[in-house]
Amino acid sequence: MRVLAVDPGLTRCGVGVVDGLPGRRLSLVEVGVIRTPSTDPTPRRLVALEDELREWFERTRPEAVAIERVFADTNVSTVMGTAQCTGIVMMLAERRSLPVALHTPTEVKAAVSGSGRADKRQVTAMVTRLLGLDQAPKPADAADALALAICHVWRGGTQSRFAEAAAAQARTTPTRHRRPTTAGAARR
Repeated sequence: MRVLAVDPGLTRCGVGVVDGLPGRRLSLVEVGVIRTPSTDPTPRRLVALEDELREWFERTRPEAVAIERVFADTNVSTVMGTAQCTGIVMMLAERRSLPVALHTPTEVKAAVSGSGRADKRQVTAMVTRLLGLDQAPKPADAADALALAICHVWRGGTQSRFAEAAAAQARTTPTRHRRPTTAGAARR
């Protein structure tokens, strides 16, 4: 499975693409950071971000998309930029009929390092090791995107298969019709 993962941000947006399957060796496809100048108006920054992300989708041909879940922060402008970036990624994925998953930072840290409390240094070291890289990906936004992609390969792929199995089971299981109870009939 090829996963394009995004650590969303309006100033720095980490993007990482990883190939892999649960229990198998992972491989790096591409990693980078999309930057937009904070001095530009927000609409211009969003268009630039969309253009760059579209190129990532076209160049790497992912099968799934993982995005770091936005969390509340005291800096509203940071949260807004992150949410706007997330919306662009979701839109681009939906236009390609790609499944999208959101993973929390704690979930990503736990998947990659074994601890949801791991610091950036520990996560970066594990990403470097798991992908067999000669040197750590930089900046931190790039390493975070790769950690997110790894998390999705290991956790998201399994969750998707469970959801697909449950949906298939629901389609093949006949539904039972229940008679309304007296209480239900009284409400009508």
